[in-house]
Amino acid sequence: MTSEQLAQIAGVVLSLLLAYVPGLASWYNAKDTQSKARVMGLLLILITVGIFAMACAHLISEFGLTIACTKAGAVQFVQILIAALIANQAAFLLAVRPFKE
Repeated sequence: MTSEQLAQIAGVVLSLLLAYVPGLASWYNAKDTQSKARVMGLLLILITVGIFAMACAHLISEFGLTIACTKAGAVQFVQILIAALIANQAAFLLAVRPFKE
């Protein structure tokens, strides 16, 4: 599993959690569209930072997740964030939005 794949899984899970977990969904759905975007973006950034930090600290290297803590690693951080964003929005469009209308 790559760091991008882990971020994609986390992005999908986050989308589903905020849509379907009872207390969490009602809290999230009460927000306006801009606030929802900020919350989702911040959570995805935190997830990506967590993956990057664990990989830099070699805490998840046994899973084959390695990121160099260099300038190239920072570029990979952006790629991981983009992967999480894409997966998150795809999960929303396929598994959440059709059931909210």
